[in-house]
Amino acid sequence: MSGFVYSEKPIQIESGEDVYLYDDSGDEYLDFGASYGVAAVGHCHPEVVSAVQSQVEKLTFVQASYPNSARDALYEKLAAVAPGDVENVWLCNSGTEANEAALKFARSATGNSKIVAAQRGFHGRTMGSLSATWKPKYKKPFEPLAGDFEFVPYGDDEALSEAVDDETAAVLLEPIQGEGGVNPAPEGYLQTAREVTEETGSALILDEIQTGLGRTGALWACEKRGVVPDVLTSAKGLGGGLPVGATLCADWVAEESGPHGSTFSGGPVVSAAADATLSVVADENLAENAAQVGDYLQSKLRGSELPIRTVRGEGLMLGAEVGRGANRALKQLAMNHGILALPAGRTVVRLLPPLTVTESHADEVVAALETILAGAET
Repeated sequence: MSGFVYSEKPIQIESGEDVYLYDDSGDEYLDFGASYGVAAVGHCHPEVVSAVQSQVEKLTFVQASYPNSARDALYEKLAAVAPGDVENVWLCNSGTEANEAALKFARSATGNSKIVAAQRGFHGRTMGSLSATWKPKYKKPFEPLAGDFEFVPYGDDEALSEAVDDETAAVLLEPIQGEGGVNPAPEGYLQTAREVTEETGSALILDEIQTGLGRTGALWACEKRGVVPDVLTSAKGLGGGLPVGATLCADWVAEESGPHGSTFSGGPVVSAAADATLSVVADENLAENAAQVGDYLQSKLRGSELPIRTVRGEGLMLGAEVGRGANRALKQLAMNHGILALPAGRTVVRLLPPLTVTESHADEVVAALETILAGAET
C-alpha cells in the first residue's frame, strides 16, 4: 500500500546533481519541476550537503523547548530576510503545517474566525489548510472540513472588499496561484487586500510556499508588489531538499496568538539545511538568475510558433497554457526528451525548475515543446 496516494511515474529516480536527476538505469533528466519547487537551489547542493553532514555528526534532534545553535541561527537569518517587520518565526515540517499555524495565529490574535480565501487557490492538504483550498476534488472526500471559510474570485478587488468585514480573522492569498494554473495577482490586488485587512483589523496572510526564496525574481513575491503582510508562510525550497516550513508573523500577531507547537519544529539538521539554503540563494544571486532566465524563457515561448494560448507567471514560475494536450506533452517531455515538468490543472504545463538553470537549459525545453506541440510525436 506504500505510495497509494500518488500516481507514480514510470521512472525510478535514484540520484541528482544540480538541475539533473538520474534514474536507476543512469539515464539523465533535466528537472524543470524541481519536485514542485523543493529543489530550488538544485539537487544535492554542496553547501547544503556539507551543512547537513556537519550537523548530523553533532546532533540529529532536540525539541524546540531547548535552545540550539542551528535553530537559533535559522531564526536569526529568516528574521533578517523577512519582508518588513514580519520577524517572528515559527518552524515546522511542511507548507501545509505553516499555513495551519498561520490560520490558528490569525484566529487567536484577532478573536475572529472567518477566513477569506481565493477561488482556484491551493494551501495544503491538512484539514485547516484544505478548508482554505478551492478545488472540490481535494476536499470532497474529507468533508466536513473546518468551517467559516469564504471564497472570492482571485483578482477581483470589489469582491474581496465586500467579503472582508469586522468578523474576518484573515485574508489568505498566494501572490501567484500555483496549482490553480500559475495566475499572478493583477496589478493592485494585493494592495487592496492590504488596505481592507488594515481597515478591519484582520490579518493578511501571504502564502509564499511556492513563490518565495527568489523564484519570482525577488526573495519574496510580495516585495515586487510593495506589500508587507502580517503573516508569511514558506516551505518547499527552504530546506534545500529537506522537509521544513516556516510561519513568519508581525509582532501584533505573535504577541496575541494562542499556544501552538510541533514535536519536530526546527530540528537541528533541517535548520542547518535551511540556513545553508538561504545563504546559497543570496551568495549565488539566484533571485537575479530567476529573473533573467525567466524573462528569457518567457520571450522564447512567446516568440515561438508554438500553439500556446498564453504564458503566465514571473521569474522561474511559469505556466504555458496548451489546452487539453498538457498531460500528453508532459509525458512526451519525460519519455522522449528527458525533461521533467509539472501540470497546473489539465491545460497548463508548469515550468518550476531549480533557480540555477541557464538560458541553454531554457532553449532545450522550448525546442522539445516545439517538437511535441507541432504534433511530430505520438
